Amino acid sequence: MAGALSQFAWFAHTIASAEVPDTANADAIVVLTGGQARVNEAVRLLEEGRANRLLISGVHPGTTRQQLAAVTSSSMPLEEASVDLDRVALNTAGNALETAHWVRKNGFSSLLVVTSAYHLPRAKAELSGALPDVDLIAYPVFSTDLNLDRWYREPTTMRLLMREYVKYIVARLRITVLGVR
Repeated sequence: MAGALSQFAWFAHTIASAEVPDTANADAIVVLTGGQARVNEAVRLLEEGRANRLLISGVHPGTTRQQLAAVTSSSMPLEEASVDLDRVALNTAGNALETAHWVRKNGFSSLLVVTSAYHLPRAKAELSGALPDVDLIAYPVFSTDLNLDRWYREPTTMRLLMREYVKYIVARLRITVLGVR
């Protein structure tokens, strides 16, 4: 039991101490949907020229490019030449599979992975399993609703991190035992 608690504490500390990389450039960017701030950050990185192409993975089938551009307040239209929309993925494992297809199709060797800080360990585990030869650069997005610095004193944050830790462990086990599916 003590081992499991120390592993969870390490996991939570890793998330709480995650930092945005100073220089984050890659062949492409993938953002895993699940919050407007994630997509906003990914579009901003594309606009800054940190990569030439962006995949927004897990987009609801009814969402249009115009709606995405409006909610991100993008200064450039989300054109097909630079932004691809994955409407197939329904979860993190699906994000990884669809991203792997997209990366292979386009021949990318490095990828900025944009998602919530608490979601990054699992997202990277899934993506590493699907793309073992691609350099994955973690780009955490921090929610203003979560106090990650004091996660151990915030019941809501602690519950979120515990749920995410269990999902992370299950994903790692699935990838190790069954491979990527």
